Amino acid sequence: MSHLLFFYGKECPHCEEMEKTARDLEVKEGVSIERKEVWHNKENLKICEALDNGCCGGVPFFYNTETKKFVCGECPYDELKEWAKDSARSA
Repeated sequence: MSHLLFFYGKECPHCEEMEKTARDLEVKEGVSIERKEVWHNKENLKICEALDNGCCGGVPFFYNTETKKFVCGECPYDELKEWAKDSARSA
């Protein structure tokens, strides 16, 4: 299991945009991001809510289980890259 998690909703347009950014990041930076759909999967929703702990309150939600850093909503590539690089440094 990857320590980089991406919680998303299947029909969420913001999540679709961030999926493109996440894929780009994986290819360019060689990181692995585990995806967890939450609108149709109650187990994933429980995990998301526990990790979110009221910080974001929705998707897209990126969480690093090692550093406990998170990114809420849509963000630029560079912000997600910095989040992933922080993760890689702590691995």
